[in-house]
Amino acid sequence: MNRQSTPFTRFWNEFRENRIAVLALSIVVLLALLALFASFVSPQNPYDLANLSLMDSRRPPGFVGTGGYTHWLGTDPQGRDLLSAIFYGLRISIQIGLAAGFVSLSIGAALGILAAYIGGRVENLIMRLVDLQLSFPAILLALVIVALLGQGKVQLISALVAAQYAYFARTAYGAAKAERGKDYIEAAVATPLGSRLVILKHLLPNCTPPLIVVATVQIANSISLEATLSFLGLGLPVTEPSLGMLISNGFPYMMSGRYWISVYPGVALIILIVAINIVGDQVRDQFNPRLRR
Repeated sequence: MNRQSTPFTRFWNEFRENRIAVLALSIVVLLALLALFASFVSPQNPYDLANLSLMDSRRPPGFVGTGGYTHWLGTDPQGRDLLSAIFYGLRISIQIGLAAGFVSLSIGAALGILAAYIGGRVENLIMRLVDLQLSFPAILLALVIVALLGQGKVQLISALVAAQYAYFARTAYGAAKAERGKDYIEAAVATPLGSRLVILKHLLPNCTPPLIVVATVQIANSISLEATLSFLGLGLPVTEPSLGMLISNGFPYMMSGRYWISVYPGVALIILIVAINIVGDQVRDQFNPRLRR
């Protein structure tokens, strides 16, 4: 037996057998690196209004602007280099997706495990609230909350968390409920370990695999919801060029032949979401052998 074999290495060895999933993971990592180092790889800072020129607005791909560099993907109505705006937009989308996913995971997992562990009226109250939230479409709930809270990153993340935490709560509840009645949990409860240690050392580790799968999917959903809200004008302010805002800025010019303003940010958004979903599907298949193809 190989002593260096760990759960992570076994997981990766199985993961890399799917070449499409490896390619999707490589795309996600590449886009994340471009977003992380956007200030270094972008030819222009789209936030610096002093360097923007309206003379360069709505120019086609390959146009050489007043700044002396080539706009390989063209410019938007504000004169921003579209390639730079996409890099910065990817940063915003990934930041919001990760932040909303982590907070939703924390809140949802805590509620679901708590409901399964305590049971009784607490379980009924928490799960009925979760079921009530799940009865509303996520986009509708996010629209209402953003309309009430206003624009901004904190407000947008709060709306996404409120719209998505229930998926984590339902998943954590199902996994924890299945483990709660097993003998090792009953034995741990009978010892003077305390409820906190029983939850953290026994219930939570067994709920982690399905939560990781849901987290992967919900991060992609958060990015999609943020783009939808920004496209509708309810997401981030116009000074922060998220991908949804870039698509919205170019939408009025689609019929006039200036397709690049909306198409290129839309392509970047689609590539990011599809790549994350492919990785999530592979992770789901590995954690659930019955779903392996």
